[in-house]
Amino acid sequence: MVEGTRQKRHERPARPHVVVVGGGFAGLSATRELARGGARVTLVDHHPYTTFQPLLYQVATAAMAAGDVTYPLRAFAAKYPRVRVHAAGLGKLLLDQKQVELTDGAVLDYDYLVLGTGVTTNWLGIEGAEKNALPMYSVRDAETLRSRLQRCLEETAMGKRPSTHVVVVGGGATGVEISGTMAELRARTIPLTHPEIRPDQTSVTLVERFDYVLAPYKPSLRDAAARALRKRGVRLRLGATVASVEPDAVVLADGTRLHSDVTVWALGVTAPKEVADCGLPQGKGGRVTVTETLNLGEHPEVYVVGDLALPPEPLPQLAQPSIQMGEHAGRQILAAARGRATVPFRYKDPGIMAIVGRAQAVVQLSNGFTFRGLPAWLAWIFLHVAYLLGGRNRASVLVNFFWRYFGPRRSRASVAE
Repeated sequence: MVEGTRQKRHERPARPHVVVVGGGFAGLSATRELARGGARVTLVDHHPYTTFQPLLYQVATAAMAAGDVTYPLRAFAAKYPRVRVHAAGLGKLLLDQKQVELTDGAVLDYDYLVLGTGVTTNWLGIEGAEKNALPMYSVRDAETLRSRLQRCLEETAMGKRPSTHVVVVGGGATGVEISGTMAELRARTIPLTHPEIRPDQTSVTLVERFDYVLAPYKPSLRDAAARALRKRGVRLRLGATVASVEPDAVVLADGTRLHSDVTVWALGVTAPKEVADCGLPQGKGGRVTVTETLNLGEHPEVYVVGDLALPPEPLPQLAQPSIQMGEHAGRQILAAARGRATVPFRYKDPGIMAIVGRAQAVVQLSNGFTFRGLPAWLAWIFLHVAYLLGGRNRASVLVNFFWRYFGPRRSRASVAE
């Protein structure tokens, strides 16, 4: 099957056909910009839905359902008459022929191509990591982690397993968020749902190679986050490097062996294999090197956006850079199709934020202003809810957050009665 109409290289199609590969923040932003500008777009993703990754840790800890953080791509495309969705993975790029081969055998012709596949887990060559640790990058990852955690707790409650100790590797935003949430789960929920489990049978440990968590943040916010984690009972192993991961332990470079029933890998990302196999120019972490305009030097009709892109000035692999890169690529394609000059990408940094737990988060704005605690926590919640697709998802997530933290809660004594 062939979709789209190929144009000769010297022609500028009046209504270009753009293939966008990847239905994440970057791909959807590019698609939206292109559709509004009148382009024909084929949106390709190996899933029929888009995932709101910043809330995956909530799915992993059973605070939210997978449906709360996903949204059908066809529902998104239905808003734009010239957008079509093709559910398949990237197979091969034929850049000289301006074609994309997909894993279902389809071949798409394009006038312009936007690659926004995102990245995947980087195991960093650490022995046993891929086999014995659980990543946190997709809905399936989150559901697998939730299932594993629930199974371990049930077995511990029934005496079939001596403990449910969790070790989180990586002290970035994902590691901090999952550690804080699991610590609150351990302190507030497990005593009610699994009263048979003693406190010493569970623990949450965060391992980070730096001497602090949240490396991109100012020292005051790093320290605040570390204090908040310790207050919640998280054991911090800072300045520690992981040497290997075993089925029941994380082994550090100094020989320390941390018992682990559930090991969560929140450290490092790399380009997916299908992108690496396409022969594109790659830099650090397998990311595709692009020009200041976010396209390929030898193939200016091909744009790379989001976490997959490595521009001359590297950007953090976060939602905001991805959104802005997608919008920029869309605008440049529309400009090029109309015979106008393209312009370099300039990132407008709004700041960064991370949630630690109930009523505790840290926010660092681009102007250097910082704040933390309840105001930062509320800002984190409302900002993330605003970026969710679908009114039902926004309402569900907002209700879940406030019900979980401020809703009625029985005491352990009442359970005993």
